Amino acid sequence: MSMTRAIPEAAGPAARARGLVLRSRWARALTPAQRERVLAEVEEREVPAGACALHAGEVVAHWAGVAEGFAKMSVTSPEGRVSTLTGVCAGVWFGEGSLMKHEARRYDVCALRPLRLALLPKAVFDWLRQTSIPFNHHLQDLMNARLSLFIGMLSDDRLLDTDARVAHALASLFDDDLYPDASRQVSLSQVEVGLLANVSRQRANVALRRLHAQSLLRIGRAGLTVIDIEGLRRVASGRPAGLP
Repeated sequence: MSMTRAIPEAAGPAARARGLVLRSRWARALTPAQRERVLAEVEEREVPAGACALHAGEVVAHWAGVAEGFAKMSVTSPEGRVSTLTGVCAGVWFGEGSLMKHEARRYDVCALRPLRLALLPKAVFDWLRQTSIPFNHHLQDLMNARLSLFIGMLSDDRLLDTDARVAHALASLFDDDLYPDASRQVSLSQVEVGLLANVSRQRANVALRRLHAQSLLRIGRAGLTVIDIEGLRRVASGRPAGLP
């Protein structure tokens, strides 16, 4: 009878970063030796709310994961106009594209809430790509999901109204490949929802109330509770919430 080696609980230095590794699907698919090296070399960084954790233009030295908190990826024009690309919450790993292409980071990552990052050194990331077929499959799935997300966002900006853009921004937080630890309770303010959807706080407020009136979500003091994910996805695609 075969036995599966139990994955230990994280403890000691960088405990939260190690805990994120142990919760991640890609890590569970590694061999014990591979996982042991990852746990030994992963680093941890704390970032206060409002601070920039990772900067556009810097050399990418780590694959990053969110162990705790919430952040936004954004780009800034030479004139100072900021555009939010997406949000990253606990459980999300990102930055693999820049690592694989050996290029500078193209976006800022700024903490909307107190943030704790797990940072896997590039040398370990490259070693996993060379030694683990399941890890490469995970990266392929992750990059495909991210491409789909950004194509959808581009379509939103050109084709959809505010309600659909807000619905898409919220529904995208429930993509199982990108956000494996997603909870139906979304602790976001209206300002943060507006940032993710690239609309003003006032327009986000109106859209959220319309989505609430359709029983797709509930607005509370602690944030939003998503009631009907599929309904949000229908609105995000430009269809009425009640249609299949």
